Amino acid sequence: MPSALGDKIRALRKDKGLSLEQLGEQTDSSKSYLWELENKDDPKPSAEKLGKIAAVLGVTADYFLNDTMTTPGQAEIDKAFFRRYVAMNEPDKKRLRQILDAWEDN
Repeated sequence: MPSALGDKIRALRKDKGLSLEQLGEQTDSSKSYLWELENKDDPKPSAEKLGKIAAVLGVTADYFLNDTMTTPGQAEIDKAFFRRYVAMNEPDKKRLRQILDAWEDN
């Protein structure tokens, strides 16, 4: 029986239109490893691996570990976005700020 963690990973992966293979490529994981996370009863991924999966799927690792959350809330999505922003190089950050400034001008 799949775990809550596996159900969350599968649902987000499918929402993003990613195959196990595509998610594996983006997270440096094998397809079989991800299949096990999604389908085994009590998977125990490393914090590093869970963080990579969360980043690709647009949530935080905390979302995966919180048994009471069944879908990511806006706060989780915002935290994941901010983490992506912080990791960007400076030219990309500058472009994103310019987009936001242009948006606010309209």
